[in-house]
Amino acid sequence: MSDGIAGTDLGPSAVHALIEIEANPGITARDLGELLRLEKSSVSRMLRKLVASADVEEHENDEDGRAKRLRLSAAGRERTASIHAYADRQVRDALGRLPPGRDRMVRDGLRLYADALGGTTGDTQPSPVEIVADYRPGIVARITGMHVLYYARAMEFGQRFESVVAAGLADFCGRLENPGNGIWSAVQDGEIVGSIAIDGEDLGGDIAHLRWFIIDECVRGGGLGRRLLSTALDFVDAQGFEETRLWTVAGLPAARHLYETHGFALAEEWVGDQWGKPQQEQRFVRPRQK
Repeated sequence: MSDGIAGTDLGPSAVHALIEIEANPGITARDLGELLRLEKSSVSRMLRKLVASADVEEHENDEDGRAKRLRLSAAGRERTASIHAYADRQVRDALGRLPPGRDRMVRDGLRLYADALGGTTGDTQPSPVEIVADYRPGIVARITGMHVLYYARAMEFGQRFESVVAAGLADFCGRLENPGNGIWSAVQDGEIVGSIAIDGEDLGGDIAHLRWFIIDECVRGGGLGRRLLSTALDFVDAQGFEETRLWTVAGLPAARHLYETHGFALAEEWVGDQWGKPQQEQRFVRPRQK
């Protein structure tokens, strides 16, 4: 509630008034007061100042000679445009400081909050998630980013982990045309929110390698992990691989449960430090399904 906001010397109500007059040219002072939820005397004082500063013009009202129609002047339109530009910069700067994908959480949260303020039930359904095969622009950066942010929080993995994920994924995408290789993205509103890949080459011996399985936290808990894993394993079975392997670390019970319900079993466990600190590493194996 400072005296000047949005890069102006105006108070909040005056800034709000300019925005409402821009959106409703010809609005009366009475209707403006209802929109702003201000008393008549407060609206009158504010409008006198805006008219005196040449931001707002009063015009005759053909329907009611006692009520003036309000419109922005050229100076008022310029000032309002600068207010919008200031707000846009604020939003862009704030969202730009968020980790990838978190801006979606802000958007969805504000949508639900606005629905609740408007008196609706707040049960707006999220956009559907589509599983899309093959390469997509930005896939290497997005999948790497999801891995790095998740494992930095969960396991304190750092730069080496990020470099290995990015390099391995970039190399794999250059081999996608080879039989036995496949990658799938979970896409919501045009953005990748999950991934999984089958590398049919790097292990040899008719063994499939399940890699880069990750779900963004904004869509976890809705069964997307099962959908992605089932899609990848359907591909494995169709290709006729004798065995599928994956490597992970201990301490991820939800992921382990998902693997085991899809036919994987823990085959080996050891302590390793390849990611900068000792971790209980694990190898899971799924034999060919009969």
